[in-house]
Amino acid sequence: MSAARRDISQLLQRVRAFLLGREHTIALRFEDGLANRTQPPPNVPGGPAHTLAANYYFPRDARREVAPPMDLAHQTLLQSGATSVRTQLPTPGPPYKWD
Repeated sequence: MSAARRDISQLLQRVRAFLLGREHTIALRFEDGLANRTQPPPNVPGGPAHTLAANYYFPRDARREVAPPMDLAHQTLLQSGATSVRTQLPTPGPPYKWD
């Protein structure tokens, strides 16, 4: 059972097309304008990584290269040759007295 298309009368459609200079496209979606629900399965051709034998996917998988974020300050200290890494966090200066 298909829903009837809702639009204005034939005379007003012609007037509208004349004033627009083109045919009007209805924004409403009706069953006859939609794709069928039963689509054939896709036929996707295989690529270079579709087989399991001799597949070098593991070393080139970008997800495996993800690591926790690195501490750039600690890494800079190590690269500069600092032997002792400060373990105590810096503290703010003396409090300001507002009175």
